[in-house]
Amino acid sequence: MKLQDLFSTKSVSGSSASIGLLLLRIAISAMMLTHGMTKLSNFSELSQHFDPIGIGGSLSLSLVIFAEVFCSIAVMLGLFTRLCVIPLMFAMCVAIFIFLAGEPFAAKELALLYLSFYVVLLIVGPGRYSIDRLLWK
Repeated sequence: MKLQDLFSTKSVSGSSASIGLLLLRIAISAMMLTHGMTKLSNFSELSQHFDPIGIGGSLSLSLVIFAEVFCSIAVMLGLFTRLCVIPLMFAMCVAIFIFLAGEPFAAKELALLYLSFYVVLLIVGPGRYSIDRLLWK
């Protein structure tokens, strides 16, 4: 990349954009995975009082763990990326609008950032360096 490219208004495309999407997928998924693994390792304690949408503690927690662990791994790999960000987006919306509803903006900020990244991945897809690309070429 040349110095003048840093100030260019042209869009990034091709391999640069795909590398950016790969790094975004890996970073966001790895961070979300830590949240899911914490919930998974504390399932029995958390399921007793975790019911933000009124469907039962075990089911609610299981759905969040599915999103935060299994969907995060799939997004990291670029496997069914657009499909897998939907449960993650739903989980972040529940966190923002239900679980953290009465909290100040600062408490919701991380969930909003995750939601923003998932919306980007839903719109643009996983990029060239993904299993999706190999499957649906």
